[in-house]
Amino acid sequence: MLWPATMLGAAAGLALASIPGALLGGLLGQALDRRLRLHGCDNLRERLGGRAAPADDELLFLMLGRLAKSDGRVVQRHIQQARSEMQRLALDEAGQRRAIEAFSRGKTGRDNLRRPLQRQRERAEQLLRACWRMAWVDGRVPPSERELILLWGKWLGWDSARLDVLGEEYAPRRGQQPTPAGGSYQEALRLLGVNEGSEPEQIKRAYRRLLSRHHPDKLAGSGASPERIREATETTRQLHQAYAVVRQRRGLR
Repeated sequence: MLWPATMLGAAAGLALASIPGALLGGLLGQALDRRLRLHGCDNLRERLGGRAAPADDELLFLMLGRLAKSDGRVVQRHIQQARSEMQRLALDEAGQRRAIEAFSRGKTGRDNLRRPLQRQRERAEQLLRACWRMAWVDGRVPPSERELILLWGKWLGWDSARLDVLGEEYAPRRGQQPTPAGGSYQEALRLLGVNEGSEPEQIKRAYRRLLSRHHPDKLAGSGASPERIREATETTRQLHQAYAVVRQRRGLR
């Protein structure tokens, strides 16, 4: 472990007062390292730069924002998918605000994600699955989005072949078109298994129950086939869109 303030203090002390100065500078630097919890030069640069490394969920939404903007403009489907990821993570109100801010910041492309991603290799599959869901939201993956995912995958320790296999799990089945973002209200009710007289809480419970039943990540963890995961991914996308239609029509929060 490198203690940056300790090293700097010792070097400055050595230059000013030889060995006694180095010892005193090292002790003072060590106290500063412990107080600020500096464990390396990256931590020190983050402190000096005024921007901390992004939190786990913040990093994900930085990635999703950059993906959404990479093909030129962000469309409603991208925003809906970002909201779906917030629901998937069960973020509270404060967490959703941070996710929205990170998504907006991601669109600017100003954050360097290489080092944060290299520290997230244990979460690589979770991050990459969310990226592929965003990339396939239009039923196709533009080259700019695929290139970004390949680059991020490389930083996360994945090769391109493994990434492509993962991405195929979220590709729409041949001949299947994505559900229109503004699908009919009646069709949305039917998909959720509710009716116009259903109470808001009934609608929310039905939506959550169906999401849990068709959750592609859960199926992937249980060893389901790629075809089954693709079906579940498409069903989940339709459920998100159906709930968005009902939510807007009924004014649900």
